[in-house]
Amino acid sequence: MKVHYMNILLFALPLNILIYNQRNHKSTTHHTLKIPITRLLCECELYEPANYDNDQEMKETQQRFEEYDERMQTTRQKCKEQCDKEIQKIILKDKLEKQMVEQFSTLQTDIQNDAFPTCVCEKSIADKVEKGCLECGGILGAAMPELGSIGGSLLNALNTWQTGALLAAEKAAIAKATDLATNAGMDAVLSKIEVLISTWGKDALDLSPIVNKLNFKCPTALIERAKELFGDACIIDAQQKRMSSFCTTNIYYGGEDTFTHIAQAGSDAYDATLTIKTAEFEATKVGAVEATYGGCQTAIIASIVAIVVIILIMVIIYLILRYRRKKKMKKKLQYIKLLKE
Repeated sequence: MKVHYMNILLFALPLNILIYNQRNHKSTTHHTLKIPITRLLCECELYEPANYDNDQEMKETQQRFEEYDERMQTTRQKCKEQCDKEIQKIILKDKLEKQMVEQFSTLQTDIQNDAFPTCVCEKSIADKVEKGCLECGGILGAAMPELGSIGGSLLNALNTWQTGALLAAEKAAIAKATDLATNAGMDAVLSKIEVLISTWGKDALDLSPIVNKLNFKCPTALIERAKELFGDACIIDAQQKRMSSFCTTNIYYGGEDTFTHIAQAGSDAYDATLTIKTAEFEATKVGAVEATYGGCQTAIIASIVAIVVIILIMVIIYLILRYRRKKKMKKKLQYIKLLKE
């Protein structure tokens, strides 16, 4: 506060001095001669065109005016182009408004008699295909895990069937080859017996009934069977218990040597036929099983591949239609943005 008081007191002093000077100011009047203003015709010569052309300042001024005129022309051209653009926008806006009005006029709603409003909108083929592909893709997408599990189960079942079928084919081939080998062995034994009978002539006995599927390879079994069937036929004199020389040589005393050769011929024929026929039948039956397995496997794999290809094609079609739809929606959004502007 003291500072402010001092400032106020100091300000009063110059104020009093100023008032005093104003009161004691002596006014002095300056007396100047009046110069008459006159214009002569000679002064107009300064503004002649020749003087303008020769004056450097006028030339510079004229050049500046020309430059200014050029700049103004450029500015006018830019303004004109801007105005043309604005006019084009206004025309396009009016055209779009007319199109929108025409399109909205086609979408009529029936609100008479308290009916629900219905909007008639025609979907394009692309929209229908896109919707169909989307639905099919959803269905197939949900079914793909099940399809994969079904395909895996089918392939597993097919492999199991192949293993069982191969074993069954091998067993069937061995059984069939065994039957044929048995018949071949019996035929070999019978042929040896026929040779023996032809050698002995009338004294010989027909030993063919002793041969069967169980004993044709065993000489001891053949001898026992011959004794059972021809024991009485071999006795010529019952009182003396004398036997024929054929039975004595080939059955009772020399039977082991005779039937060993006969049984060996049957065994050799059996083994050879069994080996050949087993390989032949196994090749045939196993080949049939492999062909069936290959056909089924090819059919399953072809079905899975076809389904995958169809799904990929539908996905590609869906993506193409989706891209077109996004492009169309982007264009519509640009139109709407332009209308808002």
